[in-house]
Amino acid sequence: MYRDNLAVSFEGREQTYAALFERACRLANVFRACGAARGDRVAVLGDNAFETVEQAAACALANNPRATLYTYQSAATNRYLLELVGARVLVVQARYAAELVPLLEGLKELREVIVFGEGPRPAGTTDYETALAAHAPDDVLVPVEPDDVHIVRFSSGTTGKPKGIYHSVARWTQYNNEWRWVTPMLTERSRYLVPASLCHLGVAFLWGTLAVGACIIPVPAFDARRVLDLLESHRATHTVAAPVMIRDMVRDATARQRDFSNLQCLMYAGSPIAPETLDAAIEVFGPTLFQLYAQSEAMPITMLLPHQHAPRGTEAERKRARSAGRPTPNVVVSIRGEDGRALPVGEVGEIAARGPSTMSGIWGDPRATADRTLPDGSVLTRDMGYMDEDGFVYLVDRKDDMIVSGGFNIWPSELEDALRGHPAVSDACVFGVPDDRWGETPLAAVVPAPGRQVTEDELIAHTRNIVGGVKKITRVVFLNSLPRTATGKVQRNALKAPYWAGRETRIAGS
Repeated sequence: MYRDNLAVSFEGREQTYAALFERACRLANVFRACGAARGDRVAVLGDNAFETVEQAAACALANNPRATLYTYQSAATNRYLLELVGARVLVVQARYAAELVPLLEGLKELREVIVFGEGPRPAGTTDYETALAAHAPDDVLVPVEPDDVHIVRFSSGTTGKPKGIYHSVARWTQYNNEWRWVTPMLTERSRYLVPASLCHLGVAFLWGTLAVGACIIPVPAFDARRVLDLLESHRATHTVAAPVMIRDMVRDATARQRDFSNLQCLMYAGSPIAPETLDAAIEVFGPTLFQLYAQSEAMPITMLLPHQHAPRGTEAERKRARSAGRPTPNVVVSIRGEDGRALPVGEVGEIAARGPSTMSGIWGDPRATADRTLPDGSVLTRDMGYMDEDGFVYLVDRKDDMIVSGGFNIWPSELEDALRGHPAVSDACVFGVPDDRWGETPLAAVVPAPGRQVTEDELIAHTRNIVGGVKKITRVVFLNSLPRTATGKVQRNALKAPYWAGRETRIAGS
């Protein structure tokens, strides 16, 4: 139907649907020749690239679950994840192969390492283009059943070792269908610009775009000016970004001089968005912001729609603009207490989500799957929050990030919001560190605003004024930047771990 439509546009290189199908079939046949039978996992590691879409399509055609590794993880972590899922084939970008390939010895299930992109090929690996050229472009029509595993996504590992979250074909299909209810409709005229990883947040509209014959425009690395150029020149209709990306784009000196009239959907997720960034984003991009709340275990959960982004509206509207939105139509959200029972409106507890697009399970860990699943099928998110009388969901913090200091429960997000409200603070992350008197105490890692200076004592006093003496931060370290995942989440564990080294710590169980 769409063979002549443009499927992929990447850095001046274009691919029609006919070419995408041919190359995906060739790659699927490469997987089979490597010994990857139906159901065997194929792991992929790389930046957004011309080849990324065809790799996802090849895995689907061959019925090989795609295990999506992340470039921000260490090589040792990715080696652990390859072993965890028993990957039969690894497809890796050349720039990441040199560090990872030497660690692969001893992986009993791994049969082949295929290297794509510019750069040297380590000894013992297979060249991507050579392999494609050597195999036929025939689709051998591998059977696919609804309960077959389609994808394995790894938790971001911000609070411990990543886990493999897997979804069946049926559940991933429902995940893709759910977007149709809460975002502008995709058509063959849509153009999806992807500055976020197509192995993470960027996957949101991947199959929806392909299903209607539209164009995907992957961006290999985020640069605010470059993304603004591409949004404008490609007349993009849909895009996704982390709040930190939006912040950098609206701060660009050229942002307000551009034409984004074709843009229908700028979906963001991964971390809170600062009020000043929200204001500026509405000014620059118009009423196109959709705030997604989701996680690998449950996607999507809620959505805050453009008309609900009203930072300058009535008091009720301003409050709702700080929420994560309402549940999407086929998802039921409840707030649960420690005993698993549903809590009333306004009471803080663990957010649980039930719907057709929640995870099938946690790879190789039935106990962890059971721990995250309630008898009615709801998935516990490990996020704490509450729901108001109109169904808007408000996030408080990660359950495992709570700081217990002198018997008081302290949520880092409350302190982070207070710090971000200080004019000399650009970014902040709060976490608990050991304290001989209180057990643990809140420490803030702070990135100062450009050209501004602030002292530790000033920030401690600032948080005392906002949240009180019991919850205030007690220590501050100043950094040039905070470590983040591909979706913009601060890697709290990377900041926290050195303070707990050699001690009994709550990090390991979080």
